[in-house]
Order: sequence, then C-alpha cells, then structure tokens
Amino acid sequence: MTSDPIADMLTRIRNAMAARHPKVDVPASKLKTDIARILKEEGYITNYKLAEEGVKRTIKIYLKYAPDSNPVISRIERVSRPGCRVYVGRKEIPRVLGGLGINILTTARGVMTGRRAHQEGVGGEILCRVW
Repeated sequence: MTSDPIADMLTRIRNAMAARHPKVDVPASKLKTDIARILKEEGYITNYKLAEEGVKRTIKIYLKYAPDSNPVISRIERVSRPGCRVYVGRKEIPRVLGGLGINILTTARGVMTGRRAHQEGVGGEILCRVW
C-alpha cells in the first residue's frame, strides 16, 4: 500500500493514458471520488463509476481521447505531497498554463477547482494540477 493514495491514483491515470487504455480502476475513497468528479466536470475524462466488488470499492475512470487518439490530459501532477504540503490563501491560488489547465484544491467547503475556490473566496491545499 502506498503512503500517498492520491499520487497513486494520478500515476494510474497517467500510465493508462500512455498505454491508451479505455478505462482504469482505482481503489475508492471519498477524496478520490471528488477528484474524479472534478475531472469529469472539467471535461478531462468521459465518466467515472463507483463499483463494489465484495468488500473492495473501486472507481472505474473512463478516459477521454481526442479524435486523433491523443489523451485529453497532457499532464497531471501532484502538488501537495504528504512530506511537503502546499497550502494557499484565496489570493495566492496559482493559474495553470495561463488559465488553460486547472488546480484541484481541498478547501473547508470541499474539493473544488482553483477557479471556483477563488470565486468563493476560500483557500486550501492544492492536491494536483491538470492540463
């Protein structure tokens, strides 16, 4: 078991896209489900489904590819790690690729994109960035 389940999830997505897989299974948690929800809302993945196989709960993430079969996600990387947490206030939320990508933050009001956190006037921990 990895000590950083979020980094594990992002790596599974990265590897599956590199291998052009249609979907990838990730062990489920509330936080990972919220990350998958944001990726779907922002158009980076086609869909996600929660599946229960006995005791194990998994998230099936259906990856999205452009018509030329290139992955929609060109980069997905962890920002805040267990050894080095990255917290930002509302005014310090960085832009990703000049607004072309997104930050995913966990805030007091739940998991949301950096843009939405700025609109709602809350800061938090930057989990990852996607473009």
